[in-house]
Amino acid sequence: MERRRALAALLCAGAAGLCGFAPSSPVAAAPASARTARATAAAGPRPPASLLGDEIRRLPTSRKVLALTFNAAWDVDGIDTVLAELRRRKLPATFFPTGEFAEARPAALRSIADAGHGLGNHSYSHPYFDDLSTAERAAEVRAADEAIRTAAGTEPLPFFRFPYSSTTPDAITDVNDLGYAAIEFSTDTNGYLGPQGGMTVDKVVARAVDAFAPGAIIQMHVGSNGAGVVLDAEALPLIVDAAVADGYEVVDLRQFLVAAPGTR
Repeated sequence: MERRRALAALLCAGAAGLCGFAPSSPVAAAPASARTARATAAAGPRPPASLLGDEIRRLPTSRKVLALTFNAAWDVDGIDTVLAELRRRKLPATFFPTGEFAEARPAALRSIADAGHGLGNHSYSHPYFDDLSTAERAAEVRAADEAIRTAAGTEPLPFFRFPYSSTTPDAITDVNDLGYAAIEFSTDTNGYLGPQGGMTVDKVVARAVDAFAPGAIIQMHVGSNGAGVVLDAEALPLIVDAAVADGYEVVDLRQFLVAAPGTR
């Protein structure tokens, strides 16, 4: 009921920024072979033990916080709108591009990084990981890491999101062994389905609001399933308004990292 009241309050909820966030750190120039050698995310901050051993669909916290995340594997129709709204609200988000997307849309990756948002890893070619061997999974993750860091010029986060959210215990172990936490989601808004898939802005917002809980991870997409209508981009202001009205703070997933050994 509280969530529904929050949704109803969208018309009068004011726009408000919830928290600041630090920009990504530029990657120092290095030969491609050197960058590839450290593609398992071991060089930077690492996931804590609480984020390893299983897929993460809710952050380990009892606080009224939630994280906004966006997958990027197709077109870029919604990126400018999403980034403008996040900038206006001074909100952080984490983006999970594929390696193929990074190679095809380097300017989009750079704009996300320049805006200070974190970049996770969504595989290179978006396959079903349960169909792959350990070696093939490693190749997908490492190739995506290389493509993302090359396009964005920043150190990718040690967060991996499985294509199709198709996780298995073995695949999660393989990803963890590469230095990544398996960050999935509490709900997918399904905005990527578009109007032709039966979705509307109202339905997108309702799916997000219904998932509000301490540590919730909201999955959206910067692209669309055709027609150039990006419902997630249109719904984002309303989702944030609902979060504010319900007393939630939007947090950066980077808050849930720990320093790598030997760093301060």
